[in-house]
Amino acid sequence: MDHIAAAEEQIQAYFKCAYECFDRSRKQEEIANCVEHCSVPVVKSQQYFEGEMAQFQERMNRSLMVCQDKFEASKLHKNRVDDAAKDMEGCVNQSIEESLNTLPHIVQRMKTAFSIRD
Repeated sequence: MDHIAAAEEQIQAYFKCAYECFDRSRKQEEIANCVEHCSVPVVKSQQYFEGEMAQFQERMNRSLMVCQDKFEASKLHKNRVDDAAKDMEGCVNQSIEESLNTLPHIVQRMKTAFSIRD
């Protein structure tokens, strides 16, 4: 099952569950509680995804801050800012490349968490 089909299946399950909550014999509060209960899997999935993306962004920010620190230190030690800028560019490129290389692992973790099979 591809990831789009899995997401659609989860959304359909949510709407089916929520639809079944609407019953004239239920009070408004009971309906609201029922719909909220139906949304738990979707909310958990969203929170998991956002957490993974926040961790990815935090790791990338930290590695880029290291590049910034190296650039600042290099400016102090070298007479030429051009050399420091080239060093920083190389550091940034390497950081971005390393971050991009982690994406397949993050995707695999999310697929596992969301029970998505290739």
